[in-house]
Amino acid sequence: MIPNDPVMLLSFVNLKLRDFYSNLDAMCEDLDISKEELVQKLEGIDYHYNAERNQFV
Repeated sequence: MIPNDPVMLLSFVNLKLRDFYSNLDAMCEDLDISKEELVQKLEGIDYHYNAERNQFV
């Protein structure tokens, strides 16, 4: 279960990306979550995925 609150979601996602996944696609596939919904939710708090850093910034 992933956090519903956008700020908690940001922390959760960046931790998972840093510690367990090489990219956003791999994480979304493994956790069975919608990449589009995740990106949209984090864009709502002005965070965007940076593939070079493999995190939302």
